[in-house]
Amino acid sequence: MRAGVVLAAHPGVEDLAVQAEELGLHSIWVNDTPMLHGDPFVALSLCAKATRRIRLGIGVTSPALRSAPAAASALASLNALAPGRIICGIGTGNTARRTLGMRPTTTATLENFTTALQDLCAGRPTPYREGNRVRTIQFLHTGTHVNTTDPIEFVVAALGPKAAAVAGRRNTGLISFGLLDPTAWHTLHDARRHAAHTTPCDADSPTHSYVVTSLHLLDEDEDPYGHLARDATGHLVLSLLAYAADAPAFAEQLGPEERQAMQQYLDRRATTPTAPDRHTKLYPNYLGRIAPRDRDLVLPSLIDTLALVGTRDDLHTRITTLQQAGIDELLIQPVIDPPTEMAQLAKLLT
Repeated sequence: MRAGVVLAAHPGVEDLAVQAEELGLHSIWVNDTPMLHGDPFVALSLCAKATRRIRLGIGVTSPALRSAPAAASALASLNALAPGRIICGIGTGNTARRTLGMRPTTTATLENFTTALQDLCAGRPTPYREGNRVRTIQFLHTGTHVNTTDPIEFVVAALGPKAAAVAGRRNTGLISFGLLDPTAWHTLHDARRHAAHTTPCDADSPTHSYVVTSLHLLDEDEDPYGHLARDATGHLVLSLLAYAADAPAFAEQLGPEERQAMQQYLDRRATTPTAPDRHTKLYPNYLGRIAPRDRDLVLPSLIDTLALVGTRDDLHTRITTLQQAGIDELLIQPVIDPPTEMAQLAKLLT
């Protein structure tokens, strides 16, 4: 299985990109979450100039954040800096919208946005709508500042079959966050394949599947739920608790222990599921290294669900199972010591 990393956009991310390339990792991704992280296109521009081989991913942008022409211009500009190395993840804006106190967009809007980006980034005209006004748009000058010749890989963010069907109809790959259940991946791939049969599309586009998680290799006799493991995986667990606190329908699917942890998370951040300003309390330091006082919220059940923790043999077994479920690349989010964690990932998978 291929390996890559997901990082927050910040000055110096290009140094980590260079190290990831030297380690033989396949890709480096940055998040597109305004008000929380730096701008991903600025960060990946630095990475593009500093590297030669590694693929550069946006994980993920959304029609709720950017217009199609603005996103296409940024992607084609990146593609001019790193020809053929760009991956664009597209989603409904679940995290990026919730951090603004807003709701994600619809899958229909996601599909229209994906279509427009595919067209524009390939140099084709596409319909563009604002309200009742529709115009055909395209790049009007394709000089050295944009590249519409080398292909950009598109992937749709999916946790369920509706988004996976968009990937099928648009012939894109898939990316999912914390989804380590092989059965769920079989469901996503089935939905994608079924939708692909109903809509003819560009058969030459790559359709790889990526999963974002965290990884912790246990030392001999180390507690799989000890402080080291909780620190390495806590950002994923707390992201789920934040989402549950902000999405009552999802919270109802949790077990009693997980709901109690969610309530403790809310209490410690002095907010409620209905407070209009809850986004300002739930999401600071989102996907960053957790505070020691929150280690008790990192439940063993959630570590097992969202992260890869175990001995070398344990991890190889789980990763093999994921590969058999159709996952092509494992992406980790290192938050403790990124250089060391990237080296550990490379040693394990490359």
